[in-house]
Amino acid sequence: MDAPGIRASEPPPATSSQRRSVSFMSFPPPGSGFRAIALRWAILLSVSSATSIAFELFHLPAALLLGPMLAAIFLGVNDRAVTVPQPAFMLAQGVVGTLMARAMPPTVLTEILAAWPVILIGVASVVLTANVIGYALARFRVLPGTTAVWGASPGAATAMVIMAEAYGGDTRLVAVMQYLRVLVVATTASLAARFYLDASLTGGTAVAWFPPVHGASFVGTLAVIGLGLFLSRLFRLTTGAMILPMLFAIGLQGAGVLTVELPPVLLAAAYAVCGWAIGSRFNREIIVYAARALPTILLAIVVLIGICAIYAGVLASVTGVDFLTAYLATSPGGADSVAIIAASSNVDMSFVMAMQTMRFFMVLFTGPATARFIADRVRN
Repeated sequence: MDAPGIRASEPPPATSSQRRSVSFMSFPPPGSGFRAIALRWAILLSVSSATSIAFELFHLPAALLLGPMLAAIFLGVNDRAVTVPQPAFMLAQGVVGTLMARAMPPTVLTEILAAWPVILIGVASVVLTANVIGYALARFRVLPGTTAVWGASPGAATAMVIMAEAYGGDTRLVAVMQYLRVLVVATTASLAARFYLDASLTGGTAVAWFPPVHGASFVGTLAVIGLGLFLSRLFRLTTGAMILPMLFAIGLQGAGVLTVELPPVLLAAAYAVCGWAIGSRFNREIIVYAARALPTILLAIVVLIGICAIYAGVLASVTGVDFLTAYLATSPGGADSVAIIAASSNVDMSFVMAMQTMRFFMVLFTGPATARFIADRVRN
């Protein structure tokens, strides 16, 4: 039985023009000129900057990624798609991987070991709930099988979109569900902090775009990223461009050998590249498809957040942590966005990141098998 108002068919595939990499250094395709390509890039950069600044003013999470993504969508739905070359996208993934590593300090491991049974049960409960919701979305043909699983997966949003691409999901629909959930979770977390702690979240302090950079740490971070990309290409690892730099950085950071150094300008560029790569795959057909599925997707997000809030209440009563700490720890918004929210409020940051980190790795290692399992059951 299909969900009301939703087609049971697969979303339209990306067109060849959407998959084509275009840059200032490449030759334009037939029928277009350098001026046309330059104009597209100028529009893309202008709209990306304006949208990101607007989102930053309203303290929206992941503003530097969502702005470029929306700008690329704007061009894509007007048949003016501009995509970045694959090497640039892989480099951006490496930066995102080291960013994830930086948000997982060595104290996280200590926190996990200190209360591993409770954390494991809490993490497994959230992941299982997300997988059940993903199965329901696939079973009633709201979204295709693997796409539904990655869209419902409670990991870091950008990482889940990258994983979805590597394992056959439609990154456009996964991006819609992941970043919509990020916005909903951020809003509910802000309201929870406002009414629970009688405080408002500001999204952090103003960014110093050109702070002093520790040269040795920055070179070491770039070396980790470069090594991860090299091994990823050498062994043809589907998600190696993000995962290998992250694992290397976590290990070196835990050993005290490396301090991850990522200048804000580099992070902004990496987020922009990821946003363009995701957004450029949208077209009119996929927007219509996503709009028709939007009510059901929103319902799935609300249900997941509500169930996680129940888990948070149980976790708070069992462990003795305050409810907001437990709520952020079980929140399905992703480790990256939750880290920003937690840093802006008076909660147990190490406990929150311990659960978020453990859940991220659980999704990372179980996601591909789960996606295949659910997709097979839906087809049968």
